[in-house]
Amino acid sequence: MFFKKFFEYLAKATLPIYRFENNRLYFRFDNDQYYKYELLDYDIKTRHDSYVIEGYTLSNTDIHLEYIKVESDVSWNVEVVSAYEDLIKERLKINELKVLEEKNIKTYTFKTYKADDSFVFHLIFIYTTSSSLLIIDTKGTLYKELISRFDSTYEYKYKEEQKGDINFNISIIKENSMRSYFGL
Repeated sequence: MFFKKFFEYLAKATLPIYRFENNRLYFRFDNDQYYKYELLDYDIKTRHDSYVIEGYTLSNTDIHLEYIKVESDVSWNVEVVSAYEDLIKERLKINELKVLEEKNIKTYTFKTYKADDSFVFHLIFIYTTSSSLLIIDTKGTLYKELISRFDSTYEYKYKEEQKGDINFNISIIKENSMRSYFGL
């Protein structure tokens, strides 16, 4: 009986928090429950770095996603979200990036930003010991749905805010050789 429970626990603990298959993103929000997000037209680019086992960016009109899975002996030299915020500001020439909302739930970080007092966008950061997933959600649909899976009382406050229709062609993996975000 003990071993059965132990193996059931181990099986649930090793389920991926995120996966991408068959034009869908799957996000685990409970031990064995996933939220499914359908992707229509999207562009995916494999990203390469000597420290990365698997990496890619995926973009469509609503989201920009970067998945980074590093080798087991690799560590981050920066705080991932802060580095990504700096990269967004630099690449998009944003002077002020104001945080309107921030929630940390389990291995998820949710942030809403206002850029130069003109438009709002959302960041979802999901992490494990060996992988990081950064998602920019320009419309707020995925952001709102994921938070609501963890917190049923969550109220989305940004429906009326101007959303940014911006090409977030940003990649930490692509920039790593110049900026040393992660390494041995």
